[in-house]
Amino acid sequence: MAAVVFVHGIGQRQRGPATVGEPWRLALADGVWKAGHPDLADRLRAPVGSADRFEASMAFYADLFDPPGRQGGSAGLEGLDPVEAALVEELASCWLRRAVDAAGSEEDRAVAGAEVARLDGSGGQVQGAGNAARGALAGLAQVRWFAPFGMAVARRFVVRALTEVVRYLSEPALREQVQARVAALVDEDTRVVIGHSLGSVVAFEAACRVAGRLPLLVTLGSPLGLRRIVYDRLDPQPPRFPAAVDRWVNIAAEDDIVAAVPDLTRLFPAPDPAGVGQVENVTVDNGSAPHEATHYLTKKQTGEPVAQALTGGA
Repeated sequence: MAAVVFVHGIGQRQRGPATVGEPWRLALADGVWKAGHPDLADRLRAPVGSADRFEASMAFYADLFDPPGRQGGSAGLEGLDPVEAALVEELASCWLRRAVDAAGSEEDRAVAGAEVARLDGSGGQVQGAGNAARGALAGLAQVRWFAPFGMAVARRFVVRALTEVVRYLSEPALREQVQARVAALVDEDTRVVIGHSLGSVVAFEAACRVAGRLPLLVTLGSPLGLRRIVYDRLDPQPPRFPAAVDRWVNIAAEDDIVAAVPDLTRLFPAPDPAGVGQVENVTVDNGSAPHEATHYLTKKQTGEPVAQALTGGA
């Protein structure tokens, strides 16, 4: 089975396990190489069938958001119930407000600030959860960080991305299907589980279900620290450092809006009173694409703990 299991994040519905997984595998090999382990990097890059290849598999689940009979692929909020719509609004508002301080460009910070001021100044003019959600979503889509391909694409991306987060945390049957995809890949040979964005939430919950030992959990650009929207809806409650995990490294780019709470240590207490098993929080610079998964994976800060886990040093 796989030595490394990847868990992707939001916005992957037009892809599959191979088209998402292969770039991740090569990016991680670069991160391991940058950390000073060229031999391990070669084993991650090795072709299928090579005797010393480290197998790396992508736990793909984006297709589960579009089951038959549900309008999950639409660009609107019509498929959400009122509770889900309210959570989408809250998540959009949270990320929009974080963009005021954390967006990488001055232009994005200014746009986010103007949109927050507009929403805060609307008073009682925006009525109903659906309209409020659309207002926050429209504001978020104005931020170029979320709209690199223009407003029409940004609106659809933002709606779909946020509804994926909310639906995973709100729909038990969907959550179990996603978890089953990860569980099918994790066994006693698995040394590392890496989750990005929503995938970090999925990976954390999967790690809590591991029966044996998991040497390393890596979370990238994670929204795990968002209190009411994500943290308070995690399974199990109250959230703690996963008992099966030997080491957890959480990596966030300084201007990654999705990683709204970069330091997870206090939110996920260690099982050992002496502090063994605390979350290790690392900050990186991902350039012009702060939330891009492959930018996280190519960092030596990602490659070093992965190399240690693959060689039994975690």
